[in-house]
Amino acid sequence: MNPVIGVTPDFNAGDRQDMGGREPTYFLRARYIRAIEELGGIPLILPLVSAPAARRRLLDGVDGLLLTGSGPDLPPRLYGERQRYKFPLVSERRSDFELELVRQARTRDLPLLGICGGMQTVNVACGGSLFQDIPSQVQQALNHRQPTKAVQVSHSVSVAPKSLLRRIVDRATLMVNSSHHQSVKTVAPSLVASAVAPDGIVEAIESPTHRFLLAIQWHPEFLFEHHAAHRRLFEALLRAARRTRP
Repeated sequence: MNPVIGVTPDFNAGDRQDMGGREPTYFLRARYIRAIEELGGIPLILPLVSAPAARRRLLDGVDGLLLTGSGPDLPPRLYGERQRYKFPLVSERRSDFELELVRQARTRDLPLLGICGGMQTVNVACGGSLFQDIPSQVQQALNHRQPTKAVQVSHSVSVAPKSLLRRIVDRATLMVNSSHHQSVKTVAPSLVASAVAPDGIVEAIESPTHRFLLAIQWHPEFLFEHHAAHRRLFEALLRAARRTRP
């Protein structure tokens, strides 16, 4: 059976001129969908429903979850801080939906892969915090917004021994792309860091007590076609998802 992977879309509540303008609009890069479908899964784009019963019903129908990236930031109030920098914020509809999905996935032991903004959501949902702006808050940080296209890699990450990520990519260092200005500051108590950049920025987090709960800061959906290590991330999610149902 091909596993069904619920994929979260981005959402314009009516204030983003780049995506729909005043008309509320769902949108999602097709690369996420292609990665799941081409590697043997069935991608299902999830509507950002608000009713608890509707959310539970959605999760009853999927075997795994993929939390995608987002241009805007999570509101800092979600991790106990005031907003210090004037960056756009994720719509409340999306942030509320995804935070609850992370909590439900942990309770259900449902396989989950978070990518970029999805990693930040995982960390906040589990009680961690974020750097609101890396260039402003981290001295001598790398440029985590690479000037080249995302199909190219820009810096290395060191992968922790004996971690889930290490077992998946089967290497101690990995070249990744980079397109973010925020990152994990304090890792959530129930999670561990499993990859870091040369400047100390946390690039992957995971749960040591769940079957598959992994979140990464880079974008493997741009790399999976030509880089085996990044393809293995999606393959590992699908393997875990196949074991969700008896």
